[in-house]
Amino acid sequence: MNNKKDNIELVKKLHRIWNTGELNLIPEVYSKSIIIHWPKRWGEDSKGLKDIESSIVNTRKTFLNWHEEILDIISDDEKVVTRYKSTGIHSQDYLGVKATNKEIAFEEISIYQIFDGKIIEQWCLSDDFYFLNQN
Repeated sequence: MNNKKDNIELVKKLHRIWNTGELNLIPEVYSKSIIIHWPKRWGEDSKGLKDIESSIVNTRKTFLNWHEEILDIISDDEKVVTRYKSTGIHSQDYLGVKATNKEIAFEEISIYQIFDGKIIEQWCLSDDFYFLNQN
């Protein structure tokens, strides 16, 4: 059984990876068999550590200075939920929108399934309309 406090720290470390691009920390946070279920509009699920690394690198290229600010965090023995605001400079085309080189924001919610001290599955929801209305 996982500890709620440890689960919260694990998810905070996940957000740190996305914020800083510290790819070397990925194996400390994500299970080798990780599956991330992205919003349907974003494309196929990510599976495994290489897919996660690619997602982080691509996000940080598309949105320079990418930052995820945790607004709420809820935990039990198996799952953590975060509601967070993601920001960055829109530097590459995304969701059919040409790069604007302006700062944008997303509001997101993710649910993380944790087993044996690592994230094994994630479900991510985002308010794409909020992004689209900023352009």
